[in-house]
Amino acid sequence: MILNKKILLAGLPEQTRNYCAAFSLLGARVETLCRSQQELALLLAAEQLPSPEGFDGLVLPGGGDISPAFYHAENKGSRNIDALLDSVQFSLLQAFVSAGKPVLGICKGIQLINVAFGGTLIQDLSAESLAIHAWAETDKIHISKAAPGTFPAQLYGSAPRVNSAHHQAVGTVGDGLRIAQYGPDFVVEALYHERLPIIGVQWHPERMCFSYAREDMADGSHLLSYFLSL
Repeated sequence: MILNKKILLAGLPEQTRNYCAAFSLLGARVETLCRSQQELALLLAAEQLPSPEGFDGLVLPGGGDISPAFYHAENKGSRNIDALLDSVQFSLLQAFVSAGKPVLGICKGIQLINVAFGGTLIQDLSAESLAIHAWAETDKIHISKAAPGTFPAQLYGSAPRVNSAHHQAVGTVGDGLRIAQYGPDFVVEALYHERLPIIGVQWHPERMCFSYAREDMADGSHLLSYFLSL
């Protein structure tokens, strides 16, 4: 049952309040990594990151850009990089994958999943795509296409309207991952793993539900509930 699910949110409290609020309203128990960047550094140095054994799933939230070093590329537009948090998130993802626990990636999170499975990123979208996806004092709202039979199609139909607030995107798709949804410019909007309970969305479901709900976009709580059911 969702009420019994305990989720690890791989971020700091001041950066993840919307995620915590949405999952809590769905009845899940949410725990963040730690209270500060300094504490995070100490946990990593001491190899005392949270164990998957105490959780039912991992959420990789949105944030800054991933260091291109993780996918063996030069920096060509990446910014707001937090390499320490990147390292922690990659380590946690590997641990949860090894434990067979469900993982949800949101915005940066889908990109991190893709890189972890050997994929690459588009470090800066074209001007045409930025007009559709990039934050401009608020989220952009746009239509998308969900592939038949995939989780976005099952939850929202063939053409869900979603939000965007990003300038990077999935490039080459990682091993074992499949595209589930894409934007009007064919930017990847959702991925899933063909064998593992791993899903990712480029949009922000936590800003598409409850107090953020709007009639002109899908209800993000359906996606969060779906993850909790895995």
